[in-house]
Amino acid sequence: MITVTDQDFAEQVLHSSLPVIVDFTASWCPPCRALAPVFEKLSRAYVGKLRFVRMDTDENFETPVQVGIQGMPTLVLFANGQPVGRLVGPHPTRLQSGIDRLMAQISNVRV
Repeated sequence: MITVTDQDFAEQVLHSSLPVIVDFTASWCPPCRALAPVFEKLSRAYVGKLRFVRMDTDENFETPVQVGIQGMPTLVLFANGQPVGRLVGPHPTRLQSGIDRLMAQISNVRV
């Protein structure tokens, strides 16, 4: 699992050839900790279709503010350098269906 920072966010996320889902998380957040193993497992299921990365909002302030993160966990899907969807406070058991729904939104947009 890749962890991105304010410094490499553009390179790792905005300039990615694949869509990227970013887990904006914090170590003090119990729902974030519950979501982490499911997010990790799903990252292996989408290899070659979707990149999964994590950003610690306690260590990176600029990007979460720019993206409009107000609560955690928040997952934001980026495609072609733009945010195209988000899941706020996703429950671990509904994470895959939420990601599938976001991917369906961009399937007609991808070139």
